[in-house]
Amino acid sequence: MGIVLYRVDERLIHGQVTVGWGHHLQPRRYLVVDDELPDSDWERELLQLGTPPGVEVEFFTVADARMEIPGWREAEEPSVLLTRDLDHMSRLAEGGTLSGEEVNLGGIHYRPGRTEVLSYLFLDAADRDRVRALGADGVTVSAQDLPRSPKAHAGRLLG
Repeated sequence: MGIVLYRVDERLIHGQVTVGWGHHLQPRRYLVVDDELPDSDWERELLQLGTPPGVEVEFFTVADARMEIPGWREAEEPSVLLTRDLDHMSRLAEGGTLSGEEVNLGGIHYRPGRTEVLSYLFLDAADRDRVRALGADGVTVSAQDLPRSPKAHAGRLLG
């Protein structure tokens, strides 16, 4: 099964991910890719509190995750890979590492400089450039907050 969902969501592990997507996809582990989290015990512990019993959570830097991607893609157990922003996901995908995969944009919320694309998705110019970079690296980008919600494709996100 390998990685069943690649998702960008500022909150990382929370109800939409563990209940909404988790119920639908039944992952056995969450792979959190973030350059700061591997060194933050309290943040890792806090995120692990939100996972169902029996589901693993592992934390990786972008550099470490890039080396692990081939094995994760071939693994028997289903996994969800999460980053908190488009910067981490686009660096993970550089050079075709995620070519052929689809990245789901979930909760990217308002902050100054970002404009609303969808009710749960706000992007600035740098974010849009990262969406384009993902596409250039062979990644399909879409936005969908929950599995049964309509999916918005990259053209709508950039338009």
